[in-house]
Amino acid sequence: MSLAADTVRLIENYYATFNSGDREAMLALLTEDVVHDINQGTSEIGKQAFRTFLQRMDRSYREEVTELAVMAHEDGTRAAAEFYILGAYLATDEGLPPATGQTYRLRVGAFFDIRGAKVARVTNYYNLEDWLRQVGA
Repeated sequence: MSLAADTVRLIENYYATFNSGDREAMLALLTEDVVHDINQGTSEIGKQAFRTFLQRMDRSYREEVTELAVMAHEDGTRAAAEFYILGAYLATDEGLPPATGQTYRLRVGAFFDIRGAKVARVTNYYNLEDWLRQVGA
C-alpha cells in the first residue's frame, strides 16, 4: 500500500470511531501532542485537551459524519476531508443559543498533519452562521 492510501485509511478510521462513539479508540489515533484547531476558536494541544473537548461536545451535541471524502498527499504526511455533519443540539453550549434538540446539517472541511501513522493536527472549518440559522438563533 502507498503512504497516501494508509493516511486515507487512518482518516476514515478516525471518522468511523467518531461515529461509533468510541472516544478512546478515536484518541488512540492521535499523537500525545496533537494540535486541535477549533473552528473559529483557539488551538488546543495534547490528548487530554482533545478528550475534554470531546466530553463537552458529547454533552451538548449528537453528531454523525456522512458523505465523507478523504484526500491525502502522496507522502502521507497531510490529508484533507470534506463531509457533512448531521447533528442534534441537545444541551446548551456556553456562549451559544439555548438547545432544544434542534437538528442541523453542516458541510465541514478538515485538515490533518500525520506523524508516525497518527493524527498530529486536526483543523476543522464549518460555517458557524449557517449552524446558528439552523438552530434558530
